[in-house]
Amino acid sequence: MSVWFDVHGEGPAVALVHAGVADSRMWEPQLRTFPETHLVVRVDLPGFGETPFEDDVVSYRGAVRDALDLAGVERAALVGTSLGGRAVLELALESPERVSALVLVGPGIDDHEWSEEVEAFAAEEEAALRRGDLEAAVNANLRLWLAGPRRSVETIDAQHRALVAEMQRQAFRLSKGHDDLQADRLEPPASARLDDVRVPTLVVTGDEDVEDIHAIADRLAREIPGAERATIPDAAHLPSLERPDEFDGSF
Repeated sequence: MSVWFDVHGEGPAVALVHAGVADSRMWEPQLRTFPETHLVVRVDLPGFGETPFEDDVVSYRGAVRDALDLAGVERAALVGTSLGGRAVLELALESPERVSALVLVGPGIDDHEWSEEVEAFAAEEEAALRRGDLEAAVNANLRLWLAGPRRSVETIDAQHRALVAEMQRQAFRLSKGHDDLQADRLEPPASARLDDVRVPTLVVTGDEDVEDIHAIADRLAREIPGAERATIPDAAHLPSLERPDEFDGSF
């Protein structure tokens, strides 16, 4: 697998893995602080940023492992948001020797039954893409994931809106022509193995995120042994971007 990554700083290794509404550019605020004390590996998962799809069967956890291999990193703390959170959780279960700690930020999980609100968003996005209205699909993502259900997009920092919109456009561009994508499933799935996680784990959400994400986070904090739970105020699905000082200070 050919995966894009970059490396910053020196010290204990930490890998930053982005959300499905973003790419590695969402971690720019953390590059101001993390490399002072850590070797930081940022990853673009397949279909995001600078990493195109090579196949219609995609292993996101495999992409993180490949980036660590290419960067010469044997073991790292993994920080993953949303899709990236699910990827690093699965990697910790599949290859525990590669992981020293987990920070799971608004992660997904394989068996969650999504609410009507999130299902309605998915239908809106799919319909917009089907009719070729890329901007409508982008705006649907901005409303739900960047702003969250209780805030207006217009109240969000304009630079953040522009960055997330461009990251999402790039993901849509890379997905064009890949209508049969499938994620390589972890077996047994993570949902059945949460008590097998044996590294220090912090589960983080933005307080303005959708209720599904809070419910998943609460479950992970209950079922992963010794996991801790944190909430970042005044942020939705991307607290590391919206509130970097509070996010960086939470661990």
